[in-house]
Amino acid sequence: MTDQTRPPFRLNNSELWTGVLGIALGVFVIRSGLKLKLGTINDPGSGFMLFYIGLLMCAFAVTIILASVTEGGPTFGSRWEGASWGKPGAIIVILSAYAFALEPLGFLISTIPLMLLLLRVIDPVRWTLAIPLAVLAPVGVWWVLKRGLLIQLPSGMFEIG
Repeated sequence: MTDQTRPPFRLNNSELWTGVLGIALGVFVIRSGLKLKLGTINDPGSGFMLFYIGLLMCAFAVTIILASVTEGGPTFGSRWEGASWGKPGAIIVILSAYAFALEPLGFLISTIPLMLLLLRVIDPVRWTLAIPLAVLAPVGVWWVLKRGLLIQLPSGMFEIG
C-alpha cells in the first residue's frame, strides 16, 4: 500500500479504541492471574489459565490496533447509524423480569415463558416450533444441570425437582 492509498490515521477510529480497551482488559486479566499464583505446567495454580488467557487477549488486541492503524476503520458515529433499539430494549426488559422471577418462581416456571417470549417477540418463530423449543430446551437444561451434574437450581414456590 503506498502513502497515497493509505487511509489517514484518525483518533475517532472505533477499532483503535476497541483494541486499546482490549489491552487494558487483558492486562487486568493477567494481573488477576498473577495474584492467584501461576504454578507450573505440571502443577498449575488458580491463576494459570487466567494469565495465559490475558496474554492471548492482549495479543488479539494488538492485532486489532495494528489493523486499525494500517487499514483504517469506521468512526464511532458510523457504527451507530441506522441502529434499531427496539429489540435490544425489549431483551433488556425481558431479561430483567426473568432475573426477578427466577428465585421466587424457580428455573423451569420462569425459563419456559422467557424462551417463549424470546422466540415469538424478538425473532419470530412459528408457534409449532416455538412451543416445543420453549418447553424442551429448559427441561433438557434442567435435567442435565439438576440430575446429571447435581447442580442446585432455584426451585421456587412450586418445589419442582
